[in-house]
Amino acid sequence: MLSLLNNIRSNLAGDHPKIDPSSLIDPSAQIIGNVEIGKDVFVGPLTVIRADQRGPDGKVGLIKLEEEVNIQDGVIIHAHPGTAVTIGPRTSIAHAVVIHGPCTVGEACFLAIRSILYSATLEDNVWLGMGALVMKTALSSFTKVPAGKVIRGLPDVMELRLVTDEEKEYMQKVLTANSRLRVDYLELRSKAKSIKSSVEGKAGKEPI
Repeated sequence: MLSLLNNIRSNLAGDHPKIDPSSLIDPSAQIIGNVEIGKDVFVGPLTVIRADQRGPDGKVGLIKLEEEVNIQDGVIIHAHPGTAVTIGPRTSIAHAVVIHGPCTVGEACFLAIRSILYSATLEDNVWLGMGALVMKTALSSFTKVPAGKVIRGLPDVMELRLVTDEEKEYMQKVLTANSRLRVDYLELRSKAKSIKSSVEGKAGKEPI
């Protein structure tokens, strides 16, 4: 995907983002450096995904978004020098979430508004509630972190419960809605390009 607004650009190490053409990146989002974005990903307005700090070996760690990830408005994804972030397929990351690597997020997770991950690992289908913080901790599949909860180690993890069937259904609805949004925007963009080409074609045929 090419950007006319320079919002998708290389870092100082020369790494340039690799973005599947089926994905939609909002023009106001900033995608910088060693970033890989897979198929059918949605990246919303004012998001920053920045892989630009070199580790001791001089290399920048990879930030990777796998297929059908949806990133909503104002999300920040960054990492310590030389470390990586991986977001698994079909994970939903809501407005103003901050992910600071090294982090690994599994498949079909749900990170609610203003939640924070710092040097953490989430297995598949984890629910992170609004304003929750998980730092330097790993969470098993189907764990739910309540809104506002701070998780800093095993004692905090032991207080958590599993995601319910109702919550699993809600996570799927969020993913479906944002996948539909991506498709709608891509269709609108295609129509706009078609109209522009048609107008330019007609203008070129008019006598001088």
